[in-house]
Amino acid sequence: MSQQQLRRRTLLNHGAWTALAALAASAGARASTPTAAGAMRMGPAQAFSWDGLVQRAQQLAGQPHKREATLPAAVIERIDYDQHGRLRFKSEYALFRDGPGAFALTFFHLGRFFPTPVHMHVLQQQQKQWHARELLYDADYFQMPPDSPARELPDGAGFAGFRFQESRQGSGAADALDWRTHDWVAFLGASYFRAIGALNQYGLSARGIAIDVAVPGREEEFPLFTHFWFEPPAEGSRRVTVYALLDGPSVTGAFRFHMQRDKAVTMDVEQRLFLRRDVARLGLAPLTSMYWYSETQGARGADWRPEVHDSDGLALWTGGGERLWRPLNNPAATRASQFNDRSPKGFGLMQRDRDFNHYQDGVHYERRPSLWVEPVGDWGEGSVQLIEIPTDDEIHDNIVACWVPAAPARRGQQLGLRYRLHWVDDEPFVPLLARCGATRVGRGGQPGTPRPQGVHKFMVEFSGGELARLPFGVKPEPVLSAASGRFGDVFAEPVPNGVAGHWRAQFDYIPAEGQTEAVDLRLYLREGRRTLSETWLYQLAPMPA
Repeated sequence: MSQQQLRRRTLLNHGAWTALAALAASAGARASTPTAAGAMRMGPAQAFSWDGLVQRAQQLAGQPHKREATLPAAVIERIDYDQHGRLRFKSEYALFRDGPGAFALTFFHLGRFFPTPVHMHVLQQQQKQWHARELLYDADYFQMPPDSPARELPDGAGFAGFRFQESRQGSGAADALDWRTHDWVAFLGASYFRAIGALNQYGLSARGIAIDVAVPGREEEFPLFTHFWFEPPAEGSRRVTVYALLDGPSVTGAFRFHMQRDKAVTMDVEQRLFLRRDVARLGLAPLTSMYWYSETQGARGADWRPEVHDSDGLALWTGGGERLWRPLNNPAATRASQFNDRSPKGFGLMQRDRDFNHYQDGVHYERRPSLWVEPVGDWGEGSVQLIEIPTDDEIHDNIVACWVPAAPARRGQQLGLRYRLHWVDDEPFVPLLARCGATRVGRGGQPGTPRPQGVHKFMVEFSGGELARLPFGVKPEPVLSAASGRFGDVFAEPVPNGVAGHWRAQFDYIPAEGQTEAVDLRLYLREGRRTLSETWLYQLAPMPA
């Protein structure tokens, strides 16, 4: 495994991120209720504004990139998974917990998996002007064992990240009113952040920017959110505002997040980016998820569960209005797929399969949120790019989806971007068309006969939308296309489960003689000239028969 792969897998360690966040949440639940409120130490007040932050990012881009003086590496390395799990932020130091807002702000400790210090600031309004005061790290903010290596860190060391927490009434739990037991958003590691969806589960991540993901000959870069600023929530508001400064060898940036907690979570993101040097693949509004296997080809004996994934497909709504669905793959080698577009209406990594029986896992993959990117304004020409990286376990985030502008990303360039993130249980803009719910692949040909070499049989299921409104006796027609090869044994039939509007298209794909390249397959259902379904896309790599 290359150094780049090792670094990516360390940063994107799905199990570590989830488990550490869960440990911190459970630690909060066990923390004793304080008798008196604590107060975090703060630095001196300094004027703050969005325009000032943008200017700071621009000025930073004109200077050589340098990392802040590092903390004792040997100490940080000793704060491993187990040690980190014992570091519990004390509830009496949580910000905004007793104020008029609905949320409490708490912090993650530094450690082996998250070694870079991040500076946190709280905003205070004075005469209609925001002033920022840095929150100064102190070991007293955390419950920690007497022998914890964290005690060797100096005052002011910084934090690894933060989260907003809430109380949830009506859950039936004894601690339903205790905000310490429930996260709804967290920023932790590089420029990564997560939110729960309508089903109250973490799953996939977003990040501020993606630099040179899976570019041959280049090492992927992970810029950091080095500073955060927090506005106090307004009275009765379900909304919080957070600002961030991004810094990396190739880019700097100013970010503003307006985050709304309702049934699910939405985030209005505004960013201004400044390039220090050329970037081969500049990934904007990037999403990162985990896909090991699904019903498409199953576990093939690697695991007992029927499916394991945080997301099962990429959904796209093009600028021309076409709705596309691309099931995810776990390829034998890293693949990059490009979907060219102009002024896209949206894209996202979706978890469509919500049936527990399809996972059989107590971590509840069926509750993981879907994440949809809604562009604000005209994004111009570019492409949604999907990166699929091989994995042999569920602990690695191996899927990246992002928007890549068509214009080359050059040193000195400035970019502004606005978009809304929807952390939901379903797409926020559901089409009238039927949607794909399952893709199944097997050997082509017919049972009881010699199976032809290299031929694949597909069963693609669609349901809802226009299919549910088909008159009795009317049968949809599968429409198939591919750049090479041909199709055989093509037909559509109702799925024999008694559910109205649930159909599947079956076909064999026969590759061209001597075909060695991957091929993209396209399928949709129609009745006459009327389109009934979204367009299904699938990238089929040559596989041994």
